[in-house]
Amino acid sequence: MDDPLVQPLLEELEREYSTRYPSPAGARSELERYPADEFAPPHGLLLLLLEQGSPVAGGAYRRYDERTAELKRIWTHSAHRRRGLARRVVSELEREAAERGYSRIYLTTGPRQPEARGLYLVTGYTPLFDTAADPETIGPLPFAKSLTGAETLSPTDFRAPRRVDFGPRPLGPADPPEPKN
Repeated sequence: MDDPLVQPLLEELEREYSTRYPSPAGARSELERYPADEFAPPHGLLLLLLEQGSPVAGGAYRRYDERTAELKRIWTHSAHRRRGLARRVVSELEREAAERGYSRIYLTTGPRQPEARGLYLVTGYTPLFDTAADPETIGPLPFAKSLTGAETLSPTDFRAPRRVDFGPRPLGPADPPEPKN
């Protein structure tokens, strides 16, 4: 995580999180929640896709439990989106996790990241939440995937995701106007 090539990933994720989730806790605290060694072999992995020596996409996994890897920090540089790079990152992380003995993947994404939600749905992840519910009422959106295809996954297989302060929810058309003083 301290490699200079990782800095663009972390900086852009911090900007993205700060824009989507203005919070007193700040995006930096979310990015620093896990020690760097949790993403190092043998239990974790950090992956970067480089184009002409510059990082264009990346992601990581860490050990969730003895048979589950948890995906974190899936990222595509804003200038390189819509090219299938995130799918490549997820696929490679899944392959590496399976080679290291993990049989399933768990992850959460934020309710204001519809692109991420779509990515996990099209890459075969099982949503562990009511997909018809307003994502803002759920908090972190948990997903899971069997790497062997041999097990059916359910929300009870995983502890509840930690509640994250996503800041104030934007008003929608059905919301009442804010009271005026």
